[in-house]
Amino acid sequence: MSDADQKWFFDPATKEVSQGKTSGWENRMGPYDTREEAENAIEIAQARNEAADAADEEDDWK
Repeated sequence: MSDADQKWFFDPATKEVSQGKTSGWENRMGPYDTREEAENAIEIAQARNEAADAADEEDDWK
């Protein structure tokens, strides 16, 4: 069994969490170390996007 088979994934199309790569990449968020993290995939992605947006705003490229 590979390491990815032990990880958790979230399918935004079905809103289901699964262990291992049970769906195609187009419907899979992850991998996450725990089921709880996978259940919160949308919130985690939103927080990461907000942090990246804030970093872009602070960037002095001109």
